[in-house]
Amino acid sequence: MSSAEPSQHPAKRQKMTKFIGTHNGTFHCDEALAVYLLRLTEAYADADLKRSRDPAVLDTCTIVVDVGGVYDESKQRFDHHQRGFTEVFGHGFDTKLSSAGLVYKHFGREIIARSLKTTLDDQRVDVLWLKLYKEFIEAIDGIDNGISQYPSDIKPRYRLRTDVSARVGFLNPAWNQSFDPQIVDAQFLKASKLVGDEFMERLEYYANAWLPARDLVAAALKNRTQAEPDGKIILFESYAPWKEHLFELEGELHIATPEQPIYVIYPDETAGQWRVQAVPVSPESFESRKALPEAWRGLRDEELSKVAGVDGCVFIHASGFIGGNKTRDGALALAKLALTIPK
Repeated sequence: MSSAEPSQHPAKRQKMTKFIGTHNGTFHCDEALAVYLLRLTEAYADADLKRSRDPAVLDTCTIVVDVGGVYDESKQRFDHHQRGFTEVFGHGFDTKLSSAGLVYKHFGREIIARSLKTTLDDQRVDVLWLKLYKEFIEAIDGIDNGISQYPSDIKPRYRLRTDVSARVGFLNPAWNQSFDPQIVDAQFLKASKLVGDEFMERLEYYANAWLPARDLVAAALKNRTQAEPDGKIILFESYAPWKEHLFELEGELHIATPEQPIYVIYPDETAGQWRVQAVPVSPESFESRKALPEAWRGLRDEELSKVAGVDGCVFIHASGFIGGNKTRDGALALAKLALTIPK
């Protein structure tokens, strides 16, 4: 600041400071993440934090999360504990929101756009906004609201206490340690950084690895008739993780079952070979839409090449879900032959 510019009166600076409010005492993953997310927005990037349950203190805050018994975006109040609260994320998600989900629902698009250094109308923003909710935020909402992943009459085979909600919880002082407010507040900041950093790592991954793979799969799906006239074979000139994207894109594009691809061909760069893989009936299924022919299964090398009538064969798995050839054209020939052979 130039010496010619008047300095601000301390009271004026205090008035201009924005405050994020949340409850004091034992903290949880949802408000730890909510606070972190708010500090990624333009409005609250420089906001200070107040942790209290005193309504008078909370009334001095610009925005309040996870406390106060009010959900009202116009008042910047985002609690989820009050009777009658049923807010969900929408877009096919029906898990009741915690403060993390509430903040993400209202501010998530802006956070993603700012991270990508783009505008809100960039189509990547909505894709990533939904993906991050599905893969990261929803579980935090469910855990904080006591919503089980599966029916309560099913006994878990093991305990899971290494998820991010559990790791945040372990940062609270133990029962026989000091619960001095300054200590707890310091631990809260550690918790907020822990879960917030993980969120940003996920966002970076989905923006820089997952999304480019989706674009490759979308292009290959669109151009699949170039590999086979009926569009039954997808050909990748370079490897990309494809299963999840393929099923999502088929649904988004409303590709009817008779028009869906049966085989995917891609290079195995570590082995210097090409793979032909049968598309499963679902992303997690071991059953294929059409497995490679039974007569080829379990065969290798020259024996397989003789039976299939294709040079350069390497193997066909015993279940018929995948096979290999030394060349791109050889893998494509196997896939085309397999389409003509009945199950």
